[in-house]
Amino acid sequence: MSADAITPVFVRLKLSLLRNGLRQSGGRKAAYITSAVFALLFAALQLIGLIALRGHAHAESVVVLAVAVLGLGWAVMPLFFPSGDETLDPTRLVMLPLRPRPLVRALLTASLVGIGPLFTLCLLAGSVIAVARGGAAFAVGVVAVVLALLVCVALARAVAAANVRLLTSRKGRDLAVLSGLLIAIGAQIVNFGAQRIGASGLGELDPAAGILQWVPPASAIGAVHAVGEGSYGLAAAQLALTAGALAALLALWSRHLTRLMTSPDGSTLPGADSAAKERSSTGLGRLLPTGRTGTVMERSLRYVWRDPKTKAAWVTSLAIGLIVPVFNAWQGTGSVYFACFAAGMLGIQMYNQFGQDTSAFWIVAMTISSTRDAYVELRARAYALLLITLPYATLVTVLTTAVLGDWRRLPEALGLSFALLGAMLATGAWTSARFPYSIPQEGYKNVAPGQTGLAWISIFGGMMAAALLCAPVIALTIWLNVSADGDAWTWLLLPVGTAYGAALAAAGLKLAAPQTARRLPEILAAVSKG
Repeated sequence: MSADAITPVFVRLKLSLLRNGLRQSGGRKAAYITSAVFALLFAALQLIGLIALRGHAHAESVVVLAVAVLGLGWAVMPLFFPSGDETLDPTRLVMLPLRPRPLVRALLTASLVGIGPLFTLCLLAGSVIAVARGGAAFAVGVVAVVLALLVCVALARAVAAANVRLLTSRKGRDLAVLSGLLIAIGAQIVNFGAQRIGASGLGELDPAAGILQWVPPASAIGAVHAVGEGSYGLAAAQLALTAGALAALLALWSRHLTRLMTSPDGSTLPGADSAAKERSSTGLGRLLPTGRTGTVMERSLRYVWRDPKTKAAWVTSLAIGLIVPVFNAWQGTGSVYFACFAAGMLGIQMYNQFGQDTSAFWIVAMTISSTRDAYVELRARAYALLLITLPYATLVTVLTTAVLGDWRRLPEALGLSFALLGAMLATGAWTSARFPYSIPQEGYKNVAPGQTGLAWISIFGGMMAAALLCAPVIALTIWLNVSADGDAWTWLLLPVGTAYGAALAAAGLKLAAPQTARRLPEILAAVSKG
């Protein structure tokens, strides 16, 4: 079947998938319409902003970087949102008598239908208007917009085809859940860059733009600017580079399609020696204490490594807990006390301990028959958290202090961090027993429907209580810093904060244990809801 014959069929298929998906529920339709309105509104505002850049000395740098970031977004979109478009999975078409080349053309055309391509078109059109000078530049701009748009779409398709086995596996779902980490880190980097630009001006973008103007699809926009400057040879080279990238992506996409549609899925074929492999205890398990304490610690650490939601929460907390204090210190706007942010981010992991187990908590509940059992369970979970948090909080505090060069305040910063960590362990254990809630296994929600209030009370109420519990150490820190001869005694804040945090954690576990033992049926019902 030729491409001309199947292309309209695939376009209608894309529209049918979109229409039928919206018919599934009113909530899904409302969410789609709302997201579409916001996306198009943002695209319109962005278009107006790019047009307003016309004539600015650094307009080229801004639009080249914007298009480069846009291309990066198209490249990673299939990896982090594999379920966003059902047509991204070409294995659904393996039973159809289709050749790769006509299929590539049909899928490429169908991929131009949607909010994403329309948003991209608006940004590309605004970029051309911002840098084009003269009729020749606008004429080249039309070609550049078409080429850049096709490169973005082909890039997303080629990445999806190359990783389709990963995207449909458990590892792919883990990667999708970790998309929050990319967003969190990206937000901090953008914030850091915006502060640098605000201090030094848009000229800071010129070196990066000078490199990225040779990277498709940004090279197409660079060609428009080059024509406006009279550099026709440079423009031809940049357009040729963009067209060559498009041809290479289409060829790569076609090759992966051929392989996917003619070769078996190796992930469904068991290895020859897989049945002969026996599970053995990990090296970490042999280092942990014996009895229930070591078993619970190993189980908690396995959740961190294997469970997608738990892994995403931990990795995000580790990344943000390092980025916020160190980046602020690097910019010269931070304080050594910002290092407490690391302890606070990881202390949150103590909240809703039983909700992390989801419906599997009934197995744990079967082993808790007394307050002593509940205490050992909670204490072991706190030990597992401390195994990561204590060295990490220490490392972040030392790094922040080293960047600032304020070594005199290292003991008091460490003491505050340890006191805050102990307070969050105490409040986290108590709220885990008193306000448990379920974490859905599928999708991106971290709270089951109807339990949002419980989550707010558990997390934010617990954090406020932890801050109040740390008030004595905070007051002592302030008093020693304002006192005339207090500097000579600030080193005492390290042992005082450590002992105070340990006492708070022990007291919190003691108070939470009877609550846990008494409320086991309610906890089990709450965490199994999702």
